[in-house]
Amino acid sequence: MSDRAPRLDTPRETRRPPLVRRPSYNSDAFGSFAEQFARFMGTARFLIWMTAVVVIWVVWNAVAPEAQKFDEFPFIFLTLALSLQASYAAPLILLAQNRQEQRDKVIAEQDRLANARAHADMEFLTREVASLRMSVGDVATRDFVRSELRSLLADLDERAADRTDP
Repeated sequence: MSDRAPRLDTPRETRRPPLVRRPSYNSDAFGSFAEQFARFMGTARFLIWMTAVVVIWVVWNAVAPEAQKFDEFPFIFLTLALSLQASYAAPLILLAQNRQEQRDKVIAEQDRLANARAHADMEFLTREVASLRMSVGDVATRDFVRSELRSLLADLDERAADRTDP
């Protein structure tokens, strides 16, 4: 058996070079374009311009002389133009929403991690404060030391008085 003989447990390479090259594109640049387009379509400026174009289109084709009309009453060409615009706008808006959703997921994950760190820090500080409270409870205060010193001084005075009394 030679080294080049195909093995039965390994599939053969059946991939052929593509007959037609698919166009390549920068997905970030295209996504950025989609977001800008979606932002523009969501503005009052876009709605005003779109309304103005439709009104001018309808008025022109309703009152212009017959020779200058380019879209008769049912306005089929206007319908085609608006549906074409909508057919491109919908996927671009969805792409922009998907990109925003991905950004929101990343931000939410960062917020969750920051909250977890803050929670861990708060728990640590709470344990430290509790430890300090317990330590302070065991520490003698100034008043306690003074009272102990006074009582020792009083005991010494009594012993000194007892030694001087024969």
